[in-house]
Amino acid sequence: MKIAVSSGKGGTGKTFIATNISSVLAKREKKVRYLDCDVEEPNGHLFLKPGIHKEEDVMLLAPCGVDEKKCIKCGKCVEACHYNAIAMVNNKVLFFNELCHVCGGCKIVCPVDAILEKERKIGVIRHGKSGTIDFHYALLETAEGGMSPRLVKKVKDCAKEGINILDSSPGTACPVVETVKEVDLCVLVTDPTPFGINDLKLAVDMARDVGQEPVIVVNRAEYCDNRLKDYCRREKLEIIGEIPDDRQIAETYSTGDIVVEKLPRYRELFEKIASRMIELAGEKRPVKKIEKVEAPAGEKTENLQKAKQYKTPEGVGKPEELVVISGKGGTGKTSLAASFAALAKDTVISDCDVDAADLHLILDPRIRERGDFSGGVKVEIDQDKCTGCGKCEEACQFSAIRKETVDGKTSFSVDPVACEGCGVCYLVCKDKAIKIEDAVNGEWFISETRFGPMSHAKLGVAEENSGRLVTLVRNKGALLAHEFGKDKDLIDGSPGTGCPVIASLTGADYALIVTEPTVSGIHDMRRVLEVTGHFGVPAGVVVNKYDLNTDMTDKVKRLSEDYNVEFLGVIPYDKKVTEAQMKGLSVMEYTRGPVTESIEQIWQKVSSRFKSVEKG
Repeated sequence: MKIAVSSGKGGTGKTFIATNISSVLAKREKKVRYLDCDVEEPNGHLFLKPGIHKEEDVMLLAPCGVDEKKCIKCGKCVEACHYNAIAMVNNKVLFFNELCHVCGGCKIVCPVDAILEKERKIGVIRHGKSGTIDFHYALLETAEGGMSPRLVKKVKDCAKEGINILDSSPGTACPVVETVKEVDLCVLVTDPTPFGINDLKLAVDMARDVGQEPVIVVNRAEYCDNRLKDYCRREKLEIIGEIPDDRQIAETYSTGDIVVEKLPRYRELFEKIASRMIELAGEKRPVKKIEKVEAPAGEKTENLQKAKQYKTPEGVGKPEELVVISGKGGTGKTSLAASFAALAKDTVISDCDVDAADLHLILDPRIRERGDFSGGVKVEIDQDKCTGCGKCEEACQFSAIRKETVDGKTSFSVDPVACEGCGVCYLVCKDKAIKIEDAVNGEWFISETRFGPMSHAKLGVAEENSGRLVTLVRNKGALLAHEFGKDKDLIDGSPGTGCPVIASLTGADYALIVTEPTVSGIHDMRRVLEVTGHFGVPAGVVVNKYDLNTDMTDKVKRLSEDYNVEFLGVIPYDKKVTEAQMKGLSVMEYTRGPVTESIEQIWQKVSSRFKSVEKG
């Protein structure tokens, strides 16, 4: 039995739920296996504290460059790559490993066999035991965002008989899809805030798109209105548990302890949630269909042409870019970015958190222009032309070609969920049986807000290539800066360390890392600091809700010193931040007090550091 615990946004308490459910199930003498599929920021081990008895590197044969003696500079490898991982500059072919998805397309199209390959480490997988719980988790190598789904697969391969709890990464992109597909139950954790509800809707659509009818756990269940319950009622989504908004829970979590052990009054609640999970995982439940609106054929063709035009025109310079990021979700990154937008002048605003965008909920953008985004291709096998040779299945690196034999006849089809739009199947098919067209993977927007012009986007349900969509948002932000005569771009980046974060950071002028004083916050801050260091981006650190655990805040300060990054300040815990969010406002517009004073002081420091980067 496989139960995936996921969330539309980070910081809802996904790992908190997964670890405590595992703990109560283990106490029932159930055979429990914890699979941490959040390979960018695995946190389950910080709470269940397994003893590790085996560790193995995960290697992949990957392109690494070209043989200059063979290369004829034809550019076919550049044309074949849908991930912007290959470029030709001054008649020289360049490979960008951070963007490569190792689809094999470049090697297939090269007419002179000039593509060089070598074994590349994409991560490490660790196996251990926490009491009676078998434990498996993986750590993605720094700047290997495109490899997340492959590493997730390696973790899922560890599933055995009994109850397997899969701790998913947050969001709706490819690592989450890989985690939740083909499980017995998908549990989505949310909270009753505008951000939580917005991202829950995206996660529900993603789950249904991959064949899962999810159930809901509400964490920090302090309801200010009925929006969450009304949505669940309309969508016929069962809420299987509600966890109170108790500061003691937050404090217990911050130290890395299991709540049902430290606060036994909550054990019965988690017992009930666990029982309902097991019951539902054993049932076959119908999946509600998602209504997708198709554009008319002529309009669709025009949109697809526009969708491919995402590069910044020549002559448009790049503004200074301040990227607000976090190692884990839920640290207050977007709320802080919204406050900065309220304080800033001469800036455009870009929301690069494309698979779970929330900044628009605060800034209330008025859309003036919109368009489709194409980050790959959509393929289908023409059964009348297919000869069943199997070359497409052999070439596909993502296990997206399904083989079926009926009455002795073999046929192949494309799994749209597993397909990453690389087009390799089309390249190897000699029978011209692969129908191919540009895919629409998302939508971009140019808007006006009360704080200035804004570039933002929305990744499609369960879609791939979020990194390229982030690049598009940044390019559109540069266009806005040029149009309005602004010299700065305030960017709300994605949490984590994967493709969208890499795309947000590359070439940026300064990164502000927002963390929280918890064991998971510190663990994930360390991970994202490795990414900023890898790309040489100057960084500063802020601790949000610092007073939840001042000892942990001190650890963050020391860690900042260890990584030679600036510690820019702390922000106190204040429910007025959530109250402002409920009203569609930044906290700077809603109240005055210690929380706003702290944010103003941090903004002054960031502004001065930002200018010093420009001069230096």
